[in-house]
Amino acid sequence: MSEKRANLAAVSTFADHEVIVPPNKLKKAVEKVKPGAKIDFDPVARAEAALAELADDFSIWMEQECVRLDAARNAIKASGITPGNRDVLFRAAHDIKGQAATFGFPMVAPVADSLCRLIEHTPDAPRLPLPLVDQHVDAIRAITHRNTRGDSNANAARLAEKLRQVTDEFLVHENRDRPDTLESILSPSLAPTT
Repeated sequence: MSEKRANLAAVSTFADHEVIVPPNKLKKAVEKVKPGAKIDFDPVARAEAALAELADDFSIWMEQECVRLDAARNAIKASGITPGNRDVLFRAAHDIKGQAATFGFPMVAPVADSLCRLIEHTPDAPRLPLPLVDQHVDAIRAITHRNTRGDSNANAARLAEKLRQVTDEFLVHENRDRPDTLESILSPSLAPTT
């Protein structure tokens, strides 16, 4: 009961106002030390240790993301492209793009980024080239299954570069009458590349 009460805000009512004091949930995170005691707190080391504990699961999680991406692609092949399944494909590729480096698959990120660009900048959804989508998804799966980790795999880098080149060529053609979109497609990325 006292723990439940500690999670409630304290309210003091006065004639013309109320004072609400929210519960201090950070008290649990504070470590009390005695005066003169050595404080051993390195948040970076703790974060790295936490990642190291999870590292065994990274391959499993990356495989689950690949399965989700493949299912999204197959849904489009089975029923045609709709705004809903296009969004599902984009979200799956976007999640992989963001998680690949953390999961230890940095060579997957540029391929997923290229797929995101393809989906996002194709102006007419039915014109989304499914063979190019297939090439992206298959490349992501191949790099992941071959356990291509780190930045050393030259074949994965060449594949990512070629997919990006073909994607950009397609997008330039499809957006030739849309100068604002074309400018954003052709401008260099603001984020550093790996």
